Amino acid sequence: MRDYDMVDSSAADLRVGLVGLGSLGVRLGRQFEAVPDAELAAIADVSEANLAEAGGELEVPSSNQYLDYEAMLDEADLDAAAIATPNGLHYDQTVAALERDLHVLCEKPLATNLEDARDLYRRDRENDRVMMLGYQRHLNPAFINARQRWAEGDAEPTFITGEITHDWRSYYENMDDWRMDPELSGGGHLLNVGSHVIDAILWVTGLTPTHVNANVEFHDDEQLFDKQSSITIEFDNGAIANFSDTGIVACTREHIHIWDDDGAVYLEGREWDERTGYTIDAEGTEHDRHLDYHGRETKAEAFTESVLEGTEPPISVRDAFRTLVVTMAAYESGRADERIDLAERYSFVGDGLLD
Repeated sequence: MRDYDMVDSSAADLRVGLVGLGSLGVRLGRQFEAVPDAELAAIADVSEANLAEAGGELEVPSSNQYLDYEAMLDEADLDAAAIATPNGLHYDQTVAALERDLHVLCEKPLATNLEDARDLYRRDRENDRVMMLGYQRHLNPAFINARQRWAEGDAEPTFITGEITHDWRSYYENMDDWRMDPELSGGGHLLNVGSHVIDAILWVTGLTPTHVNANVEFHDDEQLFDKQSSITIEFDNGAIANFSDTGIVACTREHIHIWDDDGAVYLEGREWDERTGYTIDAEGTEHDRHLDYHGRETKAEAFTESVLEGTEPPISVRDAFRTLVVTMAAYESGRADERIDLAERYSFVGDGLLD
């Protein structure tokens, strides 16, 4: 069990500085506003308009609004930083916060390349600050129950399927969104959206991936911005996961189906509504679980709790690192049209980082 530095709960609330005020950042800011033991103390964004609008909505005074995130980290009285910027900025901004001894909540992905991700993994292991990522399915009761069955239980997954669809068609047609900027995005639909399902499969099952084989359809000649993919992930226990994602259809749907010898758990979602789940027994009969999906923790609540109590966050750097390894292996497989042996391709796999 890791030892984390705790904020004195008898002192002032956890003071958080938020970097990035797009729609995701503003939603995260609202979450922190609703946490009794947290205070959104400062905000930063490169856009003056975003600062003014978010500052008004989130009731952050102009004196605590910054166009330069490093100035915010240096000048504001903070305990933690929340990062909700484009993918390509996550590494530098997380390092900057950690080097100022701040706890960090960073939206996914961990980084846009494995070298930076490994550095963040090392930093996380060597300091006592909480670092949490934004894969929110770790906070969903249906996914938590599934994890208790496999990663934390005795059942052994045997067959897994997953799918997520999404409408990015205007992005590919116009190429004017930040997600189509190689410096900011680092990849296409798989990295930005599909990795949510890869993360969920790895976290819920607790299995160790060994091989990745992918067919990836790219939009650009440089083979960076993928539109859709079909991926097979092999695990050390012999289980196989078949996962597909696409960004060129009309609506968002999601499913993850995991089978073992006693039946299955089906996890389902429509658009961006809360994901729900049900079980199937060994005879094929469906059983609904009556869970309080609306009473679950938000990312801000879970992060604040981990910091104040000095506990492991529910979405760890290790979780995000494992997800990025499989995701990047899928890109490599798709570009080279070959099955990737993770232990052969990545030397660090031998260190047990994927176990």
